[in-house]
Amino acid sequence: MTELRHRIILHAYVTEKAMDEMERMNKLEFVVDHRATRAEIKRAVEETYQCRVLKVNTKIVRTGKIATVRFQKEFSAEDIGSRAGVF
Repeated sequence: MTELRHRIILHAYVTEKAMDEMERMNKLEFVVDHRATRAEIKRAVEETYQCRVLKVNTKIVRTGKIATVRFQKEFSAEDIGSRAGVF
């Protein structure tokens, strides 16, 4: 499973809007494999960062697939972002 979750989550997606959502709405954005489903993304994030995901939204852009992940209140997106290499 370790190999699979590293193929699903490619890297954190950092923009000014993503940083604002991280602070205000407890969300992070990741560039993910274009074949990954929302359930697979949720499981990969939870296993990689030992957290609980509330919701996953995805969007297809020209450069690939972006997943916006909202975490449950007891987990801080800023802490998870620091582990993901956002800072």
